[in-house]
Amino acid sequence: MNNFARSLRLALNYYWTVAASALCALIVAALWGANIGVLYPLVEVVGLNQSLGQWVDKAISESEQLVDERTAEKAEIERQLAAAPTDHALTNSLATANHRVESAETEVGRYRRLKPWIDDYLPTDPFRTLVVIVLAFFVATVIKDSFLTLSTFLTERVTQLATFDLRKQFFRRTLRMDVSTFNESGTADLLSRFTHDVNSVGDGIQTLFGRAVREPLKMVVCFACAAYISWQLLLLSMILAPPTGFLIGFLAKTLKRANRKALEEMSSLYSILVETFGGIKVVKAFTMERFERQRFHETSKKCYKKGMRIALFDGLINPVTEVMGITTICLAILFGAYLVMNRQNYLWGIKMSAQPLSLSALMAFYGFLAGVSDPARRLTEVFNRLQRASAAADRVYQLLDREPTVCDPPRPTALSRHHRELVFDRVSFRYTASQPVLEDIQLRISFGETVALVGPNGCGKTTLASLISRFFDPVSGRVTLDGVDLRDVRLRDLRRQIGVVTQETLLFDDTVFNNIRYGRPQATRQQVIEAAMQAHAHKFIEQKLEQGYETVVGPGGGRLSGGQRQRIALARAILRDPAILILDEATSQIDLESEQLIHKVLEQFIRDRTTVIVTHRLATLALADRVIVMEAGRISDIGNHDQLMSRCPLYQRLHQIRETA
Repeated sequence: MNNFARSLRLALNYYWTVAASALCALIVAALWGANIGVLYPLVEVVGLNQSLGQWVDKAISESEQLVDERTAEKAEIERQLAAAPTDHALTNSLATANHRVESAETEVGRYRRLKPWIDDYLPTDPFRTLVVIVLAFFVATVIKDSFLTLSTFLTERVTQLATFDLRKQFFRRTLRMDVSTFNESGTADLLSRFTHDVNSVGDGIQTLFGRAVREPLKMVVCFACAAYISWQLLLLSMILAPPTGFLIGFLAKTLKRANRKALEEMSSLYSILVETFGGIKVVKAFTMERFERQRFHETSKKCYKKGMRIALFDGLINPVTEVMGITTICLAILFGAYLVMNRQNYLWGIKMSAQPLSLSALMAFYGFLAGVSDPARRLTEVFNRLQRASAAADRVYQLLDREPTVCDPPRPTALSRHHRELVFDRVSFRYTASQPVLEDIQLRISFGETVALVGPNGCGKTTLASLISRFFDPVSGRVTLDGVDLRDVRLRDLRRQIGVVTQETLLFDDTVFNNIRYGRPQATRQQVIEAAMQAHAHKFIEQKLEQGYETVVGPGGGRLSGGQRQRIALARAILRDPAILILDEATSQIDLESEQLIHKVLEQFIRDRTTVIVTHRLATLALADRVIVMEAGRISDIGNHDQLMSRCPLYQRLHQIRETA
């Protein structure tokens, strides 16, 4: 529950709302007990056909008579003790008699203090008295429900604000994580934690500040009132409470484990949905609908089984609580009825009350015990929600507590705009100890130079380019920009100088204008249009899109063609005006016409910039000053096209494959 407690601290930041909600819950609990306490005057008025004024007069008379009787008993014991002053039994009896007299006098005083209020404010007629009692009960119920509504509203406010803060924290921390985190966790798992798990935490916060506060307070009020009537009888009736509490605690722990497994299965379900819908063209092209249905069925079946296991344990809590409540009431009925029917205040030699219980007091005692059962029943619903929230909080904070491996240095070095050279100094990198990707890379790229990285798939080209943006850090060696180690500068300062255009062009579900301005959020509209013109995108934006720059491109830019998406992405990079441009297979999935237009743009744009191109396309290689041939994570050769064709067998094979293709 430690992680769930951390989420509760977010809610406690809104302490005034929490305090107001708790105050409302306390008022609801007090009025809940007061409404049950109406049983006492109802029995006296309806059962005995008397007004409360008549009842208090009768009670005073009986109490005074009881005082006289006990005073006489005390006097008799004093007389006997005077004759036998060393008799310890008589001494103890005298102490008991003194206590009995004091109790009777206290009760007389209580009734006498109550009498003026009853005489002044309540009718003398029994039926009119009943009307007043019923009216008071109705008004108290309306007030209770009004505060209950306010308490529910305030609790929901705290819940929504705490969930809002938790989502922001989770999103902020996730954005800080390095790229490898997204590769390891997967989008589906992150979505599951961000939506389903955070909502479960919010549900737990709402339950804790709502029912988990309000219902126990109602129970406390009822227990206190029952204890006021006879705390000894209450304790005797509650003999089964400890073993029941132990059993509920065991079920609660089991519920948390079951909820944690159910949340993990929900992540798997999210993963299947993301993969299937994201790759729907592949699914349909290979007629794999039946396979995907089967895969979804199996995972859903696991979720179903986990859900039924939770339902089983959750279902056990309610009967256990109900049986305990019924047993308590049954014991109270047997013990209380014996005391009232026999006019006794002792049971098995144990004193149950100062005076014998009246029928009215016993009925009120039963009412308060019954008043405990409804909150107890409601509390059974709390256990599952809290255990589910606890399991969800563990999953959320598991990611919140992760620290990025790529982060800003404690004392960052200032980085001016790139103007000298980019150097890979004996750089090695691996994703895992058994998965080397780059080995001993030694490379120097002068400012304004354009280099192309070529090689077979998996040779480390994209990883090498990713090191420039510090998506990863080398495990040995260093990457320097103008003599400064990239690990010594702020990520924001470094990445402001870099523009990236990748093979998988990502556009956001927003307007064309906002997608281009994503490269420089403070850019003016004219600057956005100029960047689009340079990228040869302005013409199709104005002529082919219905709303021009205000056209929404759809999720991932799905309403545009591949060439259109790529030119908008290039316009975004142009608007950024980077000192370093990275093109990762940027023209590999577009038509020939779009490729030619983009090459015209690049011929102009790469001037006075350091450009790194990852490509297999011959036309793109023509832009490069040098071509770097990579194989198995190492640099195999460096040179221009003619030099490599004359001396590099790997480059010759790659060139032959490209020509054949």
